Amino acid sequence: MIEARAIDGLRRRLKGTLVGPTDPDYESLRRVWNGMVDKRPALIARCAIVEDVIACVEFAAAQQVPIAARGGGHNFAGITLCEEGVTVDLSLMKSIEIDPERRTARADAGLKLGEFDRETQKHGLATTLGVATTTGISGLTLGGGYGWLAGKHGLACDNLLSAQIVTADGRFLTCSAEQNPDLFWALRGAGANFGIVTQLEYRLHPLDGVLGGPILHPLGENVFRFYDEFARAAPDDLTTLGAAMVGPDGIPAFATLVCWCGSVEEGERVLEPLRKFGAPIADLIQRRPYLEMQALFDAANPPGRRYYNKAHNVSVLQDGAIDAMLRYGRQLRVPGSGAALQQLHGAASRVPPAATAFPHRHDHYVLWISPICDDPAADEPMMRAARECWEELEPFVERSVYVNALDDTDEDGEGRVREAYGANYERLRELKRKYDPGNLFRRNLNIPP
Repeated sequence: MIEARAIDGLRRRLKGTLVGPTDPDYESLRRVWNGMVDKRPALIARCAIVEDVIACVEFAAAQQVPIAARGGGHNFAGITLCEEGVTVDLSLMKSIEIDPERRTARADAGLKLGEFDRETQKHGLATTLGVATTTGISGLTLGGGYGWLAGKHGLACDNLLSAQIVTADGRFLTCSAEQNPDLFWALRGAGANFGIVTQLEYRLHPLDGVLGGPILHPLGENVFRFYDEFARAAPDDLTTLGAAMVGPDGIPAFATLVCWCGSVEEGERVLEPLRKFGAPIADLIQRRPYLEMQALFDAANPPGRRYYNKAHNVSVLQDGAIDAMLRYGRQLRVPGSGAALQQLHGAASRVPPAATAFPHRHDHYVLWISPICDDPAADEPMMRAARECWEELEPFVERSVYVNALDDTDEDGEGRVREAYGANYERLRELKRKYDPGNLFRRNLNIPP
C-alpha cells in the first residue's frame, strides 16, 4: 500500500495530473492499444514537464513501488502499465522542433510515429520509425526501431543523435556521443532498462514520397520462396515485408509490402520481377506520400482490438519454417492477423554489432506471429495456435529475437531477454549496475543488475 500522505505530496509536485482508481478518467487512461490488456496501476501520472517525471521517479524510489513509462502504449503485453505501481504517462509531452537546415528533429517522448512524421514531412524530411502511426517514438527507438527506411538509413536508434533521460537516482542527463556516451550506447537498443527518456533528437533525411504498397498473391510455398529470393536481392533503397494474411475476400493470401525510396524509374525496374511473378490477386504498389505508406497498417490494427504476438529472428528460410508458416496462415480468418517476415538489411546490417546495444547486425527477418481477435472468448484458442506455430518454428530459427517483438518475459523467461541483447548482454548488465543498481526500472524486457 502506498501512503496517502505520500500520494498527496506527489500530486502537489506535479504540474500535470495524478490519476487513481477512484478518479472518473482512470478507466479510459488505463487502456492501451491492445484491448486484451487489463491492468490496474495504483497511479497514473500524466506528466506535463520533465520535473514531473523526476518527481515520479523519486516517489517510486522512496515508496519502493514499480514504475514504468508509457509513450504510445503499443507494447503487446502492456508492460507500461504497472500493477500496484506508477505509470508515468508521457502522452501530454508532444513538442517537436525541426531544424530543416541541419536536418534534425528534437521530439518529446510522448509523440507517436504519425505525429512525428506529419511534422517532418512538412519539410520534406523523414527518418526510420516503424510501420504503424500509433506506435510511440520512444519505445520503438529505445528497442532498435525497424522501419521502411532502414535499408537506406539504418534503424531508428542509428539515427538517434541524443536523448534526455531521468535516471533511477532522479538525475536529468543528456546522452550523446560526447555526453554520457556509455549510457547513450545502452539507450540504442536496451533503453527502457536505464531510466525514463523524455526527449529524443534524430537525424533526418530528404524524402518527398515513395514507390510502395502491397501486392497480394495466392498463399503457397512458391510465393514464400520467391519473396525470400526477391528480398535477399533488395538494394538499400528497397525495404520489404512479406506476410501470410487474410486476403480481401477472406481467403488466406500472401502479401508482399515494399517501400522504395530512390528514383521512381529505378524503382519500377527493381520491382518489375515482383509485379510479374505469378498471377497477383491485387497490385497496389504505386507512387504515394510517405505518410500514406506509414499508415498502411492502421485500418487493420486500430487501438482496442485484441492482439497477441510471438516472434523469432530467422536468417535462412528453411523448408520447415515455410511449412509451419503455411499451416498457420491457412487457418487465419480474422482480417489483420498474419505471420510476417520483416526485413533487416542494407545500412542497418552494416553497423558493427557492438556499436550500439542493438546487436542483430546481419541480414535477417523478424518473424512475427501476430493473430488478432475481437471476441474475448477467442483469446485462448488464438494464443494457443500462435504458440504452437512459434514452437514448431524453433528448430529452424536463430537463438535471437528483436526486443520490441518480445511479448512478455513472464511468459518467455529470462533466456529470451538474453537472446534479445545477444553478445551485448554482459556490457549492458554492467551499465545497469552503474545506473540502476536497485533495478527500479524493471517493468520492461529486464536486465537484472
